[in-house]
Amino acid sequence: MKHLKLKLGFHYLVINFHYLILLSLLPAVSSRLSTSNLRLMRDAILRLNPQLLVLCSTLLALSTALYFMKRPRPVYLLDFACVKPDVACQCPRERFMKQSVGAGVFTEENLAFQKKILERSGLGQDTYFPEALLTSPPRPCMAEARKEAETVMFGAIDDLLAKTGVRSREIGILVVNCSLFNPTPSLSAMVVNRYKLRGNVVSYNLGGMGCSAGLISIDLAKQLLQVHRNSYALVVSMENITLNWYMGNNRSMLVSNCIFRAGGAAILLTNRRSDSRRAKYQLIHTVRTNKASESRSYGCVFQEEDGCGKVGVALSKDLMVLAGEALRTNITTLGPLVLPMSEQLIFFASLVLRKVFKMRRMRPYLPDFKMAFEHFCIHAGGRAVLDTLESNLELSRWHMEPSRMTLYRFGNTSSSSLWYELAYAETKGRMRKGDRTWQIAFGSGFKCNSAVWRALRTIDPAQESSPWTDEIHRFPVDVPAVEVVKD
Repeated sequence: MKHLKLKLGFHYLVINFHYLILLSLLPAVSSRLSTSNLRLMRDAILRLNPQLLVLCSTLLALSTALYFMKRPRPVYLLDFACVKPDVACQCPRERFMKQSVGAGVFTEENLAFQKKILERSGLGQDTYFPEALLTSPPRPCMAEARKEAETVMFGAIDDLLAKTGVRSREIGILVVNCSLFNPTPSLSAMVVNRYKLRGNVVSYNLGGMGCSAGLISIDLAKQLLQVHRNSYALVVSMENITLNWYMGNNRSMLVSNCIFRAGGAAILLTNRRSDSRRAKYQLIHTVRTNKASESRSYGCVFQEEDGCGKVGVALSKDLMVLAGEALRTNITTLGPLVLPMSEQLIFFASLVLRKVFKMRRMRPYLPDFKMAFEHFCIHAGGRAVLDTLESNLELSRWHMEPSRMTLYRFGNTSSSSLWYELAYAETKGRMRKGDRTWQIAFGSGFKCNSAVWRALRTIDPAQESSPWTDEIHRFPVDVPAVEVVKD
């Protein structure tokens, strides 16, 4: 507690340092400035060459105009929506195990392995599975995969358009991301066809980019909004499980079966200044880190065939170590953009002591990102991911609550999980005007991506509709380390 008070005192001293300097100089400046001195300065300006004054004024005007033309256009988040699948698609742990047994492809040892993973996963009893995988026997096929995609995408988009009142014909940019399902025509074409988007819509379909693809989509939309004036950008983030439930016995591929669940989100961005008054957030920063040039990182999440020809996604045992390395690289770039000067000074001093004065026993100083953000939305990739980041970033249970409750209630919904987490914070009434939120996502490649948002207004949960609205009173819940799956 004493350490925290000392740190806060140093923080307030640094951020107010320039005010202290100005106050100390004010008496001296006041004594130097008299009415006669000000009159002399005015006369000197009037005696200057008029042509020089005109030239200086013109250069100032041109510089000002160039600055306003070249500066990045602000990007606003008008609203977002997360789909809540039908209750018939809920998949308690016992139902999941029943379906796994009924599939008739898993050995007794691997059924026990999946049961063990489920019991320690941090997933609750109300997560959702696609309809095709809940039948007996399961019926994974292209038609059912399309049906899952349509249910998720169109459900989220319908809700979003109803929230914002924006007509589909007004959307000028469309970005859809889904890693493991890439049909022809594309998912983005399905959206264009369903909502009759205009013929010149700028459309992108991102595949194979993992759970961090949602923030890649946000970054792509941000770049496009710098080019296309007065536009709306629709971003759709989802994953598709129907054709990607692994039906083999390679244990490194069975983990994803146990934690991935159905879900998706739609987000509406705009660069129209007239919409800034009703927008929820402004996008402040996006930082992308890609470690695919390193072989270990490239292969740590890998889709391939097992020895029996069954396709699945293998997860390396080094995954958490490589995720930590990607996170450190990402925050090295993000830190100077968001951290207060007090934290940057402490970090620099720590670096000098370790590198210059060879104080090797001193641990590297990890900046306190709680000084930069009020809210954290960490991709709910699994319990181990959340435990590691909670420890490394020294976050409290309150900070981790949106991520842990999203994992518990909806499971790992891939790239859309960040939006379920933000919806949780809103529905809990936590979001105040000026609050800053850090979204962090990890994905195959290996990638770590960040987005920073600033709330433009206080969010009133009574006026919001989200997947949490009808049940937020139940949360947070205590999630035991092990929840036994009943036979």
